[in-house]
Amino acid sequence: MATRTDVWITGLGATTPLGADAPSTWAAMVAGENGIGSLDDEEWARRLPVRLGARMRQDPAGSLKRTEARRMDRCEQAALVAAREAWADAGAPGVDPQRLAVAIGTGTGGVLSLLGQNRVLDESGPRKVSPHTVPMLMANGPAAWVSIDLGAQAGAHTPVSACASGAEAIALALDLIRSGRADMVVAGGAEASLHPLPLSGFAQMMALSTSNGDPAGASRPFDATRNGFVLGEGAAVLVLESAGHARGRGALPYGAVAGAGTTSSARHITASDPGGQARAIRAALRDADLGPDDIGHVHAHATSTPQGDLAEAEAIGTAVGVHPVITATKSMTGHLLGASGALGAMAAVLALRDGVVPPTRNVREVDERIPLDVVTGAPRRGRWGAALANSFGFGGHNVSLVVTRADNPCR
Repeated sequence: MATRTDVWITGLGATTPLGADAPSTWAAMVAGENGIGSLDDEEWARRLPVRLGARMRQDPAGSLKRTEARRMDRCEQAALVAAREAWADAGAPGVDPQRLAVAIGTGTGGVLSLLGQNRVLDESGPRKVSPHTVPMLMANGPAAWVSIDLGAQAGAHTPVSACASGAEAIALALDLIRSGRADMVVAGGAEASLHPLPLSGFAQMMALSTSNGDPAGASRPFDATRNGFVLGEGAAVLVLESAGHARGRGALPYGAVAGAGTTSSARHITASDPGGQARAIRAALRDADLGPDDIGHVHAHATSTPQGDLAEAEAIGTAVGVHPVITATKSMTGHLLGASGALGAMAAVLALRDGVVPPTRNVREVDERIPLDVVTGAPRRGRWGAALANSFGFGGHNVSLVVTRADNPCR
């Protein structure tokens, strides 16, 4: 029987509302800091019912050459900044271009460019529309730019599965390496959609928090008084490679992606389905050849919506049990949509490496219907061998990832 290929995480990169890179983002998570602020400084925010959001701590355009930035949507800029950091963190390895792939997911792609250029068209006519419009708005833009930058020729993939996109990109990367189609994959997610239209649409669904007077306390996953999520932006990218390839170049891993489970609920376009989520969790455990008792920590999807958090709590309890230590970092970053799953995977593997789980901000009283061990107040320290990172999206997309500590104690 063939031995399955182990897949290591050898590089991390991020640009988020908490920090301009992965180390500063992680340090802020552990400290329980806030990345959510008021949007009242935006002229358009004055007429919106929701006037809060989580912008990237640093404008990604500032990290790029001017000639690069002007050709890219903000989402693409964020992806490239995070990917370059992750690639450098992995040692900028020399790899056969035909054995290097890219998988960058997004929920909305270049929506800012689409809406911005439509305004130019309306106000100034077609001759004023940027010739870069189509490459800026297309959903595969982030993956394409990263593949071009790194010279990756084994495929540039773009999972588009709403808020599960970044996690699905990592699941795809796992498959690409295990199947032998690539030795390394640069995988993650990117999103930038803080604009009146997405904000208004989510607000009309009553999905967003309306705590305009308290941005720092607006996102409160699992809390009894939670009232919706906060829209955020950013990117997170991981470098995955086969353990054999990593050993061959002397690379040391942060940890491993041991398994992935992907399901579709096939029930409702927006409602959460604990049954479909539980199936994804169980599939990830089977793929990792682990059992529920092996999971010590769960990085929850937990967006802070009344029904969504309740559904996920039920799924975790059903598929894993109530023993794992739970955190929900969207309380600090807001909801990065298509980038959130990749950021969650990054946080989960760093929690295992450092033996510390970040707290969930703003939780005064855990909902009595949620019997989970939610970390609140201060970070929780311990020693865990494996963690679960959940990511669920509109359309019934469910993705769960299992990551393990670098020494793979559970395998």
